[in-house]
Amino acid sequence: MREFVVEADGGSRGNPGPAGYGAVVSDAATGETLAEAAEYIGVATNNVAEYRGLLAGLRAARELDPEARVHVRMDSKLVIEQMSGRWKIKHPAMKPLAAQAATVFPQDRVTYEWIPRERNAHADRLANEAMDAGKRGEPWSPAASRAGLDTPSAVPAPEGPPGDATAGAARVRAALASGAGAGTPRGTGDASAERAAGGPEPAGAAAGAASADTPVRDAGAVTADADRRAAQAVATPSSGWAPADMGTPATFVLLRHGETPLTPQKRFSGSGGSDPSLSDVGREQAEKVAAALARRGTVQAVVASPLARTRETARIVAARLGLDVAVEDGLRETDFGAWEGLTFGEVRERYPEDLDAWLASPDARPTGGGESFAATAARVAGARDKLLAEYRGRTVLLVTHVTPVKTLIRLALGAPPEALFRMELSAASLSAVAYYADGNASVRLFNDTSHLR
Repeated sequence: MREFVVEADGGSRGNPGPAGYGAVVSDAATGETLAEAAEYIGVATNNVAEYRGLLAGLRAARELDPEARVHVRMDSKLVIEQMSGRWKIKHPAMKPLAAQAATVFPQDRVTYEWIPRERNAHADRLANEAMDAGKRGEPWSPAASRAGLDTPSAVPAPEGPPGDATAGAARVRAALASGAGAGTPRGTGDASAERAAGGPEPAGAAAGAASADTPVRDAGAVTADADRRAAQAVATPSSGWAPADMGTPATFVLLRHGETPLTPQKRFSGSGGSDPSLSDVGREQAEKVAAALARRGTVQAVVASPLARTRETARIVAARLGLDVAVEDGLRETDFGAWEGLTFGEVRERYPEDLDAWLASPDARPTGGGESFAATAARVAGARDKLLAEYRGRTVLLVTHVTPVKTLIRLALGAPPEALFRMELSAASLSAVAYYADGNASVRLFNDTSHLR
């Protein structure tokens, strides 16, 4: 039985915008190219173009040998996962294309593999050729490709002041900004880029007692420029995180409350302690974040934990945004039991066995009937689901605490519970999670402590 490799790709210059696909069939044993296909398909999204490329590649392979086995390789994580049956297909434009692709060969004779974009250069080139031909009002042809039109289209240099950078650097920046590695920008909805950037690896250095109110190293005035960068980084849900075909996500912009008097002392401060208010530094942090988010203008609602420090932070921000504050009990911090108000070192000295157990298992509870991380995660997940149902397709600021923010990020990444101890989260820092209709999520972080110095 013959074996073929099908490599396919699609792109959209605008997403949706002028779109095309490319596909190549090669012999699995020799690597010889056996067939090529490419077509300009008019205005479409990246994902639709990718599915059209897959379908064209499978059909070309069937024409060569309907009894062959086929190994499909694409740089679209979305298509690979959906065709492998691991992700659901909900978008109406992709369902019929996926159904057609599934019937070209018997399913037991087709396998799927995700590859990085740089390893899909042949199909990517064909897709760009097809889009270039469509722009000229011409059909794509293999003869034209072989005649010398087979180089990737140049990325237009971004406009800017003279001397901003060399032409080569400008092309790199433009490619990165569009989510593309080479060739013509394919739009901001490329699923493979989003998945590669948002994998399950825990981020950040080990932070010791991750659930304690970790202090800012040198708290002070927050610069306007840093606030602008923070807000821009997390409060714009259309920044190329995930497939546009999934519709507008519900985006939770996650704001850890500002400093309290306990924060610089590195003391556990959960929901079972003294419930401190913000310090003067914490109020200044909240004002600066409020100004930054107001400049962006993307937050549509504000929800806070019921504790004093989060409600105070939320009121400051909401007043600047002209919004009300809703309270969600599920966003409160973990109850640290007898450890409330103590430093990590004091807990180590007084309750060494309990601390070791807590660090080793998410089911362990702090001394004195505190709340386990497993219980916190269940509570936070319930609050997440409730808020997703209530704020579908909207951008919502959630003002909460260290553990809930880390938990939302951990759950979105599919990271294990121990990832909580590998993330550092500064006071008044911003993060965001975008939740899509197919159940997947994308994380964006901004946790640079320099903006709080």
